[in-house]
Amino acid sequence: MDASEAARGLRAERIQGSTNFKGGIVQNIEPTPPTGDLGKMLRTSLEYFQSGVERVPREAPPIVAPDVAAIAARQPGLRVTWLGHSTMLVAIDGALFLTDPVFSRRASPLQWLGPARFHAPPLGLDELPPLDGVVLSHDHYDHLDRAAVLRLAARGETFYVPLGVGDHLTRWGIAPAQIVELDWWERIEVAGVELHAAPARHFSGRSALGSNRTLWASWAFVGPRHRAWFSGDTGPFDAGVREIARRLGPFDLAMIETGAWHPSWGHIHLGPQQAVRMFRLLGARALLPVHWGTFNLALHAWDEPIIHVQELAADAALLAPIAGETLRPDAPRVAAPWRERWQRWRAESPDVDRLRGLVGSATSGA
Repeated sequence: MDASEAARGLRAERIQGSTNFKGGIVQNIEPTPPTGDLGKMLRTSLEYFQSGVERVPREAPPIVAPDVAAIAARQPGLRVTWLGHSTMLVAIDGALFLTDPVFSRRASPLQWLGPARFHAPPLGLDELPPLDGVVLSHDHYDHLDRAAVLRLAARGETFYVPLGVGDHLTRWGIAPAQIVELDWWERIEVAGVELHAAPARHFSGRSALGSNRTLWASWAFVGPRHRAWFSGDTGPFDAGVREIARRLGPFDLAMIETGAWHPSWGHIHLGPQQAVRMFRLLGARALLPVHWGTFNLALHAWDEPIIHVQELAADAALLAPIAGETLRPDAPRVAAPWRERWQRWRAESPDVDRLRGLVGSATSGA
């Protein structure tokens, strides 16, 4: 038996013994309607063709080249470089991690069809500094980019993934020694920082067949001095978020999914209202909205997430960089292009008060 076969056997045993799987299928943290509801699919498809909103920007959003030397210097503290969507360089207490690396032109199994990037990656794969690990939240195409993962594997990087996701990587030829799989509430120490796989409320799969056979996860980065939480993709799960805060907080920074959502997907994705509400439930000190501004994956305007989050979290420490910028939670800042869009929307919108009221009234059954 070779190493890959041994890894698959151990993975199957762990899945069979996990309380988060039943018959090989992931059980969501809260009861969650199936994602393939035909009625919802037809309604959203009709809305897709009827909607007049600007889902793709007329011009590429601004980006900036990251200061790679400063990132590679492993300075003390907590810094995050947003590379677009859910791809981030998280520098925490001297360790450096890359989350959900997506560098391909399209978030799709086909590079000639599917959602295309609004902007180029602000940093190429060959320009990345040495990493302590690559952290994956789940196996969807806008989070697990096969081409990027294979390039990173060739550099010798280690991948920290939810239970079951390692099967994709071993099938692609990545050595089992480069893959660490964690179930919810499991942890591992890497370069002096604890990585904790924590619950999320979502789904998984890279085709219409075999859905929910791999785990999805949020991740907590717990260093000697700082703590950060990355939501991955999730819908609202109040009790679970409170438990994450109790077990793993308090967090200096929450990196929370904010875009690519729709009301009919409210059990498996967060929109701006639910993202801000989850941030407040978590009790984190600062908020970085992610999962927006890079791909057209939903029916809302491409910039709606960052506009609405600014309105809903006007009293919070908000980090809203342009792609490629590095920010610190103790020095929150909203980049000028996003601040200007919010101010323009605020001057024109008659629904400001209604929007603000939604955060308080929203429930986990959204």
